[in-house]
Amino acid sequence: MTASVAAYAAPSAKAPLVPHEITRREPGPHDVQIEILYCGVCHSDIHQVRDEWAPGIFPMVPGHEIVGRVTKVGGKVTRFAAGDLAGVGCFVDSCLACDPCRRDLEQFCLNGAAFTYNGTEMDRKTPTYGGYSTQIVLAERFTLKVPSGLDVAAAAPLLCAGITTYSPLRQWKCKPGDRVGVVGLGGLGHMAVKLAASMGAEVTVLSTSRAKEADARRLGAHAFELTTEPKALKKLSGRFDLLIDTVSVGHDLNAYLGLLRAEGALVIVGVPPTPAPIGAMSLIYGNKKLAGSMIGGIAETQEMLDYCAEKKIVADVEMIPIRKINEAYERMIRSDVRYRFVIDIASLKGA
Repeated sequence: MTASVAAYAAPSAKAPLVPHEITRREPGPHDVQIEILYCGVCHSDIHQVRDEWAPGIFPMVPGHEIVGRVTKVGGKVTRFAAGDLAGVGCFVDSCLACDPCRRDLEQFCLNGAAFTYNGTEMDRKTPTYGGYSTQIVLAERFTLKVPSGLDVAAAAPLLCAGITTYSPLRQWKCKPGDRVGVVGLGGLGHMAVKLAASMGAEVTVLSTSRAKEADARRLGAHAFELTTEPKALKKLSGRFDLLIDTVSVGHDLNAYLGLLRAEGALVIVGVPPTPAPIGAMSLIYGNKKLAGSMIGGIAETQEMLDYCAEKKIVADVEMIPIRKINEAYERMIRSDVRYRFVIDIASLKGA
């Protein structure tokens, strides 16, 4: 059996999002059904509905920063019950058998993870639809517990922006006394600042906008550098143990590699549209590392949620009704949000 569910969708590439109806399956023995309460708006939603990364599957219902309340569970579900708060991140299934899956890196499933939207279920036929909708059904194995005590709406962006920045900090063992630079202060950058500061690091924000300095310090940064000033990068040469690069426009990675101490790492989590040239000596001199990081597996994402609950960390959000989603996309492109839009899904029920 299936159920009709209200949603907002892009009917075709580059088209504005409009009210739409989708179907969700009835929960199977291992499934959890969630009434969606809030869904964060990620910049990747814009890229995908506008077909800027790869050919999309339309109509497309975006949204992979989902928090809601469990309404029904299958007979073999053991970790969730009706009434529980639950979260859904960037993917909803994987093969569970390949090497990455066995190492809790389901996002890199060699058989292709089932992403929360603009993808298919593991049958490779059934389209997946995201959180700009009133309900979702997925396997318990890929459902996350949202700890009590977190602001539910502000916790939604943790399911992508939170784990995207938490994971590299953990991979590079961020600890008290480390010098961490955050390149760019947007949806990802503001989470990187909060998380790195909570781990005891000395955090510096590197930005092209002086207007963001006060926010950087409020979020936990100890220093702020305006990278458009001619001597800004030169005076920071050799300073950082770790740089988290959240910028999604082209920029000179060699210049930022020059800011690392010997054996430091520059980790890219933003996605500029074009490749960047890298000079070999930028890496060789100082044994420096240039790396990427993509979200996290289910176990690490749950660890992140639990950590944020312990440290009382959530995103800075602006709540919007679903009818303002197209306007929100344009504002995101202009960097006119501090720092993450979250859709109140109750507004969809009457849309």
